[in-house]
Amino acid sequence: MKNPDLSVKIGKLKLKNPVMVASGTFGYAEEFSGLVGLHKLGAVVSKTITLKGRPGNTLPRTCETPAGMLNSIGLENPGINKFIKEKLPVLRRAKAPIIVSIASENDPQEFVVLANELEKIRDVAAIELNISCPNVKTQKSLISQDPEATFQVVKAVRKVSTKTLITKLSPNVTDITQIALAAQNAGSDAVSLINTLLGMSIDVKARKPKIASITAGLSGPAIRPIAVRMVWEAFQKIKIPIIGMGGIIDASSALEFFLAGASAVAVGTANFIDPKISNTIIEGIRSYLKENRVSHLEDIVGALKA
Repeated sequence: MKNPDLSVKIGKLKLKNPVMVASGTFGYAEEFSGLVGLHKLGAVVSKTITLKGRPGNTLPRTCETPAGMLNSIGLENPGINKFIKEKLPVLRRAKAPIIVSIASENDPQEFVVLANELEKIRDVAAIELNISCPNVKTQKSLISQDPEATFQVVKAVRKVSTKTLITKLSPNVTDITQIALAAQNAGSDAVSLINTLLGMSIDVKARKPKIASITAGLSGPAIRPIAVRMVWEAFQKIKIPIIGMGGIIDASSALEFFLAGASAVAVGTANFIDPKISNTIIEGIRSYLKENRVSHLEDIVGALKA
């Protein structure tokens, strides 16, 4: 059998394979350039950018947990102007499609301003709307916890951007399908799910939280069953592509997401353990398709026998 077709289309974005690296786990690619075949990746998703630079949350802001980790980085980033001047040139050298993740600190209108700036840059292939980060303390609630707020933000950005829009959803909701439908109806080209689950960990000797902000986002293999379930639920309700993420550590765990309904996947926490893991997963997916005589990746999307 000839090599299977791993290509994926998400909005206007065409990827040679469905494996990207998740925002916040790969920096701006510079940190991994000597370790990973960046050109082999389906896409690189930048660390989330805000309008103005942010120093991030107080230390300590990461800790290990059983089969995962907690983080409360707080969207540390240089701001849009420095990102364009200093970080984007580095991302260009990766020779993989660039997806820029953006977020607002206080005013949802900041998404529009950021999207408008990125619209001018040809090398930015897509925009990820991070409306689901649980670690920004100035926000009383997440945009992605409210279908109407989600709809309004996506609709506003859609008006100023012709680029592929991906809306990143939070698992910290009662019904993620309502939010996914709101994003779709507002014009999002795809949704990515899930962002981290809200959690906390305590140092019992000191009787203090292990993270300075007390609560933080839980990621890693521990959350994968929840992520797969939410991808499967969303696949039943929406028609736009889903990018699955949450605890992917090998080809087998990535394939769970495809079978549940994801068209592409993003590798996150596993990058900290093995920087080359995304390249390994791509080859693992290719081998699986060959062994099962599947010509096109899309043939297994949503192919769960339930």
